[in-house]
Amino acid sequence: MTDNQTVNAFETAAGCGQRLRQAREAAGLTLDEVSKRLHMPVQVVRSLEEEQWQRLGAPVFVRGQLRSYARLLGVDVGQVLEQAQVGPIVPPTLVSHTHTPRARRIAESLGRRLLYVGITAALAVPVWFATRSHLDGSGQGPNTASLDVIPATVAVAPPADGRDAAPEPTAAATPQRPPAQPYMASLTPVPRPAAVEPPVAAGTALALQFSGDSWVDITGPDGATVEKALIKAGQSRSFPAGQVSRIVLGNASQVQVQQNGTIIDLGPYQRANVARFTVSSDGSVVPVSN
Repeated sequence: MTDNQTVNAFETAAGCGQRLRQAREAAGLTLDEVSKRLHMPVQVVRSLEEEQWQRLGAPVFVRGQLRSYARLLGVDVGQVLEQAQVGPIVPPTLVSHTHTPRARRIAESLGRRLLYVGITAALAVPVWFATRSHLDGSGQGPNTASLDVIPATVAVAPPADGRDAAPEPTAAATPQRPPAQPYMASLTPVPRPAAVEPPVAAGTALALQFSGDSWVDITGPDGATVEKALIKAGQSRSFPAGQVSRIVLGNASQVQVQQNGTIIDLGPYQRANVARFTVSSDGSVVPVSN
């Protein structure tokens, strides 16, 4: 319905307001009392009785207010609405504005991706430049040296007692670093080569040769502990006849046992890479009884 049709419908209405006012007066109600019961402003109630529909807005509001007023006064609602000749409620035409053309969606998606790439580049490039000197092997970063080792380029002061200092290593033996790069002390210990002990002499009653670290528990005939420690790789132990009576070897696969120069197979005495055996007074090897 257009605005002109709504105005014409309002102008042709007559008698509805007068009927409502008569019903209100017959019920002994004032405009203020009707306003309170209907929860309407007094001006709206007065406009309904004076049939001034233009003050009340769209027809949908007028019909609702007339229906409420008629029910309050016990007046036939259908007759009141028919007499008022308020136009029917015409639903508004809905126009969709959510459809986006395919080209626009592609452009917006491409724009968001370009923005993400730009932000990522703006954050990553400065970080890359800042860390490039640390990642580049040719960078002029400081060198580190363990406190256990003195670099070849550092001069060693002579002892205070006048003894000759140890000779400095030559350039052929130790490569020198450029003197412009300072050394920084490091608490990381430098691994030292394991001490190689001399081979076991022939004729020893029992000899142990360790090719790997092994925990040992060696007991004498009187029950006293001969040795109980972690023996490093490359070391060896030898015992004359009658010095030991019981031996427990951890990491037994890395230990070679010799008796009078003959290698003993630890397979019968080994379990879960731990060998346990006893040595009798005559030098024979037997499994542990318990």
